[in-house]
Amino acid sequence: MRNESSPPESSPADKLFDVSGKKVVVTGGSRGIGMMIARGFAKAGADVLISARKADQLASAAEELEQFGAIETAVADVSSEAGAAALAEAVTAWSPRIDVLVNNAGATWGAPVEEFPESGFDKVLDTNVKGLFYLTAKLLPALREAATDDDPARVINIGSIDGLSAPLVENYPYSASKAAVHQLTRHLAKRLAAERITVNAIAPGPFESKMMEFVLGNPETRAAVEQQIPLGRIGRPDDVAGAAIFLSSRAGSYVSGAVLPVDGGRTGAG
Repeated sequence: MRNESSPPESSPADKLFDVSGKKVVVTGGSRGIGMMIARGFAKAGADVLISARKADQLASAAEELEQFGAIETAVADVSSEAGAAALAEAVTAWSPRIDVLVNNAGATWGAPVEEFPESGFDKVLDTNVKGLFYLTAKLLPALREAATDDDPARVINIGSIDGLSAPLVENYPYSASKAAVHQLTRHLAKRLAAERITVNAIAPGPFESKMMEFVLGNPETRAAVEQQIPLGRIGRPDDVAGAAIFLSSRAGSYVSGAVLPVDGGRTGAG
């Protein structure tokens, strides 16, 4: 951990949300919320590495994102400790200093409670919980290299409102895994604060993604979802990107151990 002198008591407005030049890693960054966050960081001037399991989707995403800024890619499957270690090696070859790690890679599985397969539980928990934990652990040296008293390194875990309240659909391991992500966020935040590494979670509501396509792709179910959201709409890319940039900037440097719902007021409305 590097030490720097204390910043001014207040930062100029144009610097408060500045993330330009930061090294940012986004797992599952080839589509959905991960790509929304990666695009936001690239537009804001950060250097971004995205990872995903499928090389073709990763290449397509990188081609789209490169119009906004510097993009690096790494094919990786973080559902095992070995996969997390391989990605960490690729990341540190790209940059030995990582300012922001966004643990977004995730999986879901739905089936009736009496028919739920063990393989579905294993896939979801391995990716959403175990992978997040081991990648964070493997990248601690790079996060420590970036951390200072005035500008901590950041870990942002992508949870879900399904981990805050019981969902209507039968996605049992997904909701359980996201609740685990939220608690793991708090636990890691407590452990890593002394090393000037903040750990927070974003709990998104409905956003346009492959995971939500079966709901939002149908006009009737989409309308039903929108009616449950106090702000009356589906999340937009800037909504979740803005939350991640806030947590990674000077504005969010004193926030750690928080689970931030980005859901149009759905969770708060009960």
